[in-house]
Amino acid sequence: MRQMARMRSGATTAALLAAVVTAPLVTGCIAGGRSTDDGRGHSKAPTPGQASPEKQTPSPAAVGSVLAVKIDNVRAARPQTGLEAADIVYAEQVEGGLSRLMAVYASKLPKVVGPVRSARESDLELLRQFDDPTLAFSGAQHKLLPLIDQAPLHAYPPGETSGDAYYRGTGKAAPHNLFLRPQRLTRTAPGTAALTTGFHFGAAPAGGSPQTSQTVRFPAARFTFTWSASRERWLVDMDGTPTVTTDGKTVAPATVVVQYVKVRESKYHDVLGNNTPYTETVGSGTAKVLREGRAFNVNWSRPRATDGTEFTTADGAPMNFAKGQVWVVFAEA
Repeated sequence: MRQMARMRSGATTAALLAAVVTAPLVTGCIAGGRSTDDGRGHSKAPTPGQASPEKQTPSPAAVGSVLAVKIDNVRAARPQTGLEAADIVYAEQVEGGLSRLMAVYASKLPKVVGPVRSARESDLELLRQFDDPTLAFSGAQHKLLPLIDQAPLHAYPPGETSGDAYYRGTGKAAPHNLFLRPQRLTRTAPGTAALTTGFHFGAAPAGGSPQTSQTVRFPAARFTFTWSASRERWLVDMDGTPTVTTDGKTVAPATVVVQYVKVRESKYHDVLGNNTPYTETVGSGTAKVLREGRAFNVNWSRPRATDGTEFTTADGAPMNFAKGQVWVVFAEA
């Protein structure tokens, strides 16, 4: 069984849950030392350097786990920082048909990552495939906080970290200016063995069809991946703009997965009444894998939340990914 990432005394847990339940239903409140938001990520974090007395960072148990960071992806948040260093980038749909990213770090930790934004319920299911992952996020809807607290992960929003792990930058307006110094949470990268996702890397299988561009559309966002033969990578374009980080690095994964999943309504809403989509990543379905200028139609399967996701070709063989960064875009089936 997986070990629960955080152990608290009964009194501390009760105090936290009581604070969550009684927190005001307003944007930008702080409940039990934790950042909350209105479902659209409009959160107010404690001043950087203010630590919750309930948690210091990082604990030895957190070392060795992957670091997952929720990253803002609206136009006002771009360009992002540290995105090119992620081993895996997941793109999911959020309120209003917009997109948000979850970047997963295992092989190396950049100095800074961001802008950091809020978590969603479906993130908890997605992260169950990792052993004791660490989740960095700006906050969450107050009703979701108890679920995050119970999940088998190390949850570190602002206010639950000691020191200056989070800080507000000056180059963007709030709430698009919260950044994370990853090494203040995990100290060292755990290595690729921590990526318990079920992914296989190796030579491309036979077959596939030549393809140099793929566009995935959300109701209010779109991703385009264009093959660069000279770089042997897929160049990322989001909402019509090439994806380049703040230090000028082009985001260019080696493999792109368009995974067709069910996106349903959850029981959560933002302050304007917009429903929060829930992306189901447990189950089975079809996907398109892009690597080396070719597209492969495959099947995916994840029977349980604690399982990784297996991608297989039509004959049942594992679908190998190219070595390098992987983007997984969750598209509606």
